[in-house]
Amino acid sequence: MSEWWTYRLTSFLLFSPRTYYRTIELYNLAIWPAQLAGLAIGLAIVALLIAKRNQRDRIIPGLLAACWLWVGWAFLYQRYAQINWVAPWFAAAFALQALLLVVLGVFAKRIVFGLPGDGKFWIATALVAIAVLGYPLLAPLAARPWTTVETFGVAPDPTAIATIAALALVRGRIRWLLLVVPLFWCVLSAATLWAMEDAQAVVVAAAALLALLLAARGVHGSNPIAGRPKGVVV
Repeated sequence: MSEWWTYRLTSFLLFSPRTYYRTIELYNLAIWPAQLAGLAIGLAIVALLIAKRNQRDRIIPGLLAACWLWVGWAFLYQRYAQINWVAPWFAAAFALQALLLVVLGVFAKRIVFGLPGDGKFWIATALVAIAVLGYPLLAPLAARPWTTVETFGVAPDPTAIATIAALALVRGRIRWLLLVVPLFWCVLSAATLWAMEDAQAVVVAAAALLALLLAARGVHGSNPIAGRPKGVVV
């Protein structure tokens, strides 16, 4: 038996890059035109963040929850599980994330998004928009066919990145509970892509790290300790 330090990320890879992207391709063909619905939901979330519409603090978590539940069931459980035996557990984590968003956001109203104002808000909102509109462009940029694009709301990576960016704008420590699953997925996905020698790993890792740094700054970029009134939780 080989010593543990001789193992590399590729040693734990259960499939080839060709198999992985073929799985995405078959999934995209099977669910079309659900990708358009995902894009519409993503753009709606961006609009709600900017426009300060009534009930947005309940609508955005509801929309995100629907996306996480769909990805967990339709992609991870029904498709990804065919090439990765751990995928059903990932699907369960996605279902848990959807449940948290519904319970804490839609019903308990514990999820409150910051208002447009400082640079942090616009960076986070732009990151959501990039995950929705820009992430699908990575497939043709990598010389892969359009049938392998990964779209917000139906593919896990752009959904997780956009969610982290949106949750970075949530007031209070509740955002850290909601960030656990999306960050876990981004780390796992970046490691998988890196093992496949796919440059997309850098995109996933960098986007998640940027969103995490925004979340760590607190709402509106204020110092989380100094200079805030008593009783205000960041």
